Amino acid sequence: MVDGELERVMVRAQRGEITEHLIYEKLSRSVKGGNRDVLKRISEDELKHYEFWKSQTSRDVGPSVLRVLFYLFVVKVFGLTFGVKLMEKGEGDAKAKYREMVGRIVGVERLLEEEGEHERLLVGLIDEERLRYVSSMVLGLNDALVELTGALAGFTFALQETRVVAMVGLITGVAAALSMAASEYLSTKSEESGRSPFRAAGYTGVTYIATVFLLILPFLILTDVYICLTVTVINAIAAVFLFTFYISIAKDLPFRRRFLEMVLVSLGVALSFALGFLVRTLFGVEA
Repeated sequence: MVDGELERVMVRAQRGEITEHLIYEKLSRSVKGGNRDVLKRISEDELKHYEFWKSQTSRDVGPSVLRVLFYLFVVKVFGLTFGVKLMEKGEGDAKAKYREMVGRIVGVERLLEEEGEHERLLVGLIDEERLRYVSSMVLGLNDALVELTGALAGFTFALQETRVVAMVGLITGVAAALSMAASEYLSTKSEESGRSPFRAAGYTGVTYIATVFLLILPFLILTDVYICLTVTVINAIAAVFLFTFYISIAKDLPFRRRFLEMVLVSLGVALSFALGFLVRTLFGVEA
C-alpha cells in the first residue's frame, strides 16, 4: 500500500473502531450479568483502538451512524447473539488489512491479538432462550415445509381453485401445528435437557403456524393457482434461506451445506404435484 492508501485504510479502521465502541456500549446497557461485563470490556477496547488509530492519523473521525442503527435493529429483532456474531464476521476484511500493516505500524500486532480475544469472548457469550429452542423451531419449520408445501402442490392440481386450496391448506396446517406442538411437548418432557416442555411446544407450534400462513398467503391474494404455487415454493426457499442464515451465524455452523439439505428435504413438491394430477385424472375432478 502506498502512503495515501495506507492513510485511507487507517481512517476506515478508526471509523470502524469508534462505531463498534458505540454499538457495544449501547448493547452493554441493555443486558445484565456477565454478558454486560463482556460487552463493556469490548467497548472499552474498541475505544482504545480508536485512540491508537487517532494517534496515527492525527484526526478525529466520527462513527457510522447508519451502521450503529443497523446493528442495534438487528439485535432488537434477531437477538444479541446473532447481532454481535454477525458484526464480528463482518470484520474479516478489516482484520486482513490489519495484517498487511503488521511491520509497517508499531502496535498493530496488539490490536490483532485483542480482536482475536474479542472473538473468543463472544463465542460463548450469550445463553439466549431462543437458541436453546432452535431444534424446536427447526422441527416446526421443516415439518410445515415438508407437509404443507407438498400438500398445497397436490391440492393445486386436484382442486384448481385458489380460495379452496387456501382453506384446505389452512385447516391442514393448523391441525398439523397443534399435533406437532403436542408431540414436541411429550418429546421434551421425556428428555433431561433442562428445556421447558411448554416453551419447546410453543416454539414448534408458533414456527409451524407462521410458516403455514407464509405458504398459503399467495393463494389468498392471487388468482392463478399455478402462479400461487410458484410463489409458495419461492416463499418456502426464502424461509429456509433466512432461517438457515440465522442459525449459521448464531451457532457458528456451515451455511451452504445446511441450506441445501433443508431445501432438498423440505421440498417434495414435484412428487406431490404429480400425485395431485394423478388423483384429479383418476377421479375425474375438473375445475
